[in-house]
Amino acid sequence: MSRAALLVLADGRFPAGGHAHSGGAEAACKAGRIHDAATLEDFCRGRLHTAGLTAAALAAAAALGLDPAALDAAADARTPSPALRTAARRLGRQLLRAARATWPAAELEALAAAFPRGAHQPVVLGVTARAAGLGPSDAAHVAAYESVGGPATATVRLLGLDPFEASGVLARLAPELDAVAAEAERAALRARSQGPQALPAASSPLMDISAQVHADWPVRLFAS
Repeated sequence: MSRAALLVLADGRFPAGGHAHSGGAEAACKAGRIHDAATLEDFCRGRLHTAGLTAAALAAAAALGLDPAALDAAADARTPSPALRTAARRLGRQLLRAARATWPAAELEALAAAFPRGAHQPVVLGVTARAAGLGPSDAAHVAAYESVGGPATATVRLLGLDPFEASGVLARLAPELDAVAAEAERAALRARSQGPQALPAASSPLMDISAQVHADWPVRLFAS
């Protein structure tokens, strides 16, 4: 197992397209739900335990070698917002492009052939982790971190929040992130025998509604 590969995959400079997405933070900032470090922390905590947990479990299951098509269908069922489904597939397509160039593998080529318009990003993340020699815990940690790292970085740009404060938010959430990743890995292990229905389906209806509203804005800084 390559810890260096984990750092590459988790690096915000890895060209996977995440910099163009705010993880719902742009809509939350405009609505006043995020306006300082404390409210950013509340937002990220909620996202971590809902979308973050779901994504981490899907990624862990894909890293274990579960059928990507079945996992993609499970991701679709867990993403009621059409705007978020579109964003997830766009991010999956970009991640897969970067992954194929970085860790060439037959399973990545098969995924690209099966999903020419892009699979859900957490599924691609898990297959990428597997191709890079990483395990389900690694994939879960990357997915969980992305669920909070994206909004934290976006809020620095959206509000001019002090980046030291944003980093402090992520540091304070680290123990919860570890716990979410561990829960996701356990669910993925259950899914090997029980199928994708054993994976979490945590949801946040306000995030889904906000994503649809955000998609209709004529002018926005982030794609989602």
